[in-house]
Amino acid sequence: MPLTLPDWAPRAPLEPLRLSWLGEAGVALAVLRLDLVDPLVSGNKWFKLAPWLSRAAEAGAEGVMSLGGAHSNHLHALAAAGRRFGFATLGLLRGDPQDTPTVRDLQALGMELQWLGYGGYRRRHEPDFWVSWQRRYPRFQPVPEGGGGLPGAQGCRQLVDWVREQLPALGWDDYHGLWVAAGTGTTLAGLVLGEGGRHPVLGAMAVPRDHGVQEQVRALLAEAGVADAGYSLLDACRGGFARIDAELAGFLLQAEREGGVPLEPVYTAKALMALRDEVRAGRIAAGSRLVLLHTGGLQGRRALQAELERLTNYTDRAVDVQG
Repeated sequence: MPLTLPDWAPRAPLEPLRLSWLGEAGVALAVLRLDLVDPLVSGNKWFKLAPWLSRAAEAGAEGVMSLGGAHSNHLHALAAAGRRFGFATLGLLRGDPQDTPTVRDLQALGMELQWLGYGGYRRRHEPDFWVSWQRRYPRFQPVPEGGGGLPGAQGCRQLVDWVREQLPALGWDDYHGLWVAAGTGTTLAGLVLGEGGRHPVLGAMAVPRDHGVQEQVRALLAEAGVADAGYSLLDACRGGFARIDAELAGFLLQAEREGGVPLEPVYTAKALMALRDEVRAGRIAAGSRLVLLHTGGLQGRRALQAELERLTNYTDRAVDVQG
């Protein structure tokens, strides 16, 4: 049966986040809680997926296939959406078979899994990558890793409207900038499109610079026909994608205790830590009002909790949690 576009319009609250270092600097911060969009289809993932699901419905596809790792928030959201809205899903995973909480969820949610090895996964950017998979699954719509591409970016434009609509509840008449963790740059590009130059967007890169975030954002904006402007990028990866060290672990746990907002260490906690460093360096003026997107991903935190707690007792240790 062809996929039908789900009639679902989730929402997320904009909430103040009060932390001691913000108060000392006279900086106000609000968090768009995309982690509260849904228990399973969480974070920014739905907004990147929805336009691709629309394409799949228009093409008469019966299922959707995409790529990710053993802790992939994107695949988790896709599998959950498939279960909820009744379409088949296929996950092409990096590396060899692994047993993680995310992988177990993918299986429980009915996603078919194919492990590509590491060499096979590196081929994902080759022009003919999807050809063989579309032969095997001719009724499936392929979706780029992470829901990337211009459709995914366009799906994130509405998040800017959500921020604006909720400012009066904070007593704000405006804000000075948007902050978001950047992995592929898709959500960042969508925010730039949504802002249309009204406010700057800061992308705290959760991946090293050689992962091509800047090139990806430039390409998306060029494809959308807008100027390559209105944003800046800041290195927040702390030595590598999904790399967690003792300082980050301690910062995350302290921020959770003090602010009451659950965090994950791969994206949002790194963006918040980068914001703290900018505040402490005096590069953000007193009186600034900023908005941070919480991009979800808390499901991936399950595999990391013990390590986070252990790292807080070791100042010379780091761990890479990539799947």
